[in-house]
Amino acid sequence: MDKTPQKGKLYLIPNRLGDLPPLEVLPLSIRKVISEIDHYIVENEKVARHFIKKVVPSKSQPSLDFKLLNKFTSELEIPDFLDTCEQGINMGLLSDAGCPGVADPGAQVVALAHQKNIRVVPLVGPSSILLALMSSGLNGQNFTFHGYLPIDNQERKHFVKKIEKASIDNSQAQLFIETPYRNNKLLISLITTLQASTRISVAVDLTLSTEFIKTQTAAEWKKTSIDLHKRPAIFTIQG
Repeated sequence: MDKTPQKGKLYLIPNRLGDLPPLEVLPLSIRKVISEIDHYIVENEKVARHFIKKVVPSKSQPSLDFKLLNKFTSELEIPDFLDTCEQGINMGLLSDAGCPGVADPGAQVVALAHQKNIRVVPLVGPSSILLALMSSGLNGQNFTFHGYLPIDNQERKHFVKKIEKASIDNSQAQLFIETPYRNNKLLISLITTLQASTRISVAVDLTLSTEFIKTQTAAEWKKTSIDLHKRPAIFTIQG
């Protein structure tokens, strides 16, 4: 008989994209998982505690254990992050917003779980990238997500022309994001850099009451007035 201890699972737990009550945008299965898990890998402990309290108000906060995975985390720390799973206890990888590992920290920990033969369980939740693509009317069969574009003006223009060509050559939607306080500047840059007929889709404040989603050509955007300042946005283009 195999007496090897059974390992715990790593649950990938999505978060809200804004401040709506969690169960308005998340399935009940997330409440069940959070009620049973005390060990978490998170970007920000304060944000994680707030979310957990919102989902399961009765959960004991002092019993929670957090490991931080963000830009300050040392590469030397990560190999020990799943020791709790190795001991047979389930853990949760919790995003600050959206889905863990998708335009979000977490991929290194998920890769580690696969290396250690720890079962990974992804839970259903909102992904701003997929929601933007779904609602864009652009090619959901063939697309690329680029993350952030170059900050330098000339580098950004060159990159935008490059991905516009790829979108035309391959009939491929091209998705990217920007730091929210630079959104307006980016949209102006897209309008002036892209061909007049290239479609630009802007999806802002997804799942929130202020949600705005619009797809039209660069020429049409020149006639549109909208303030995107400090509003989380996903941009998609296709020539």
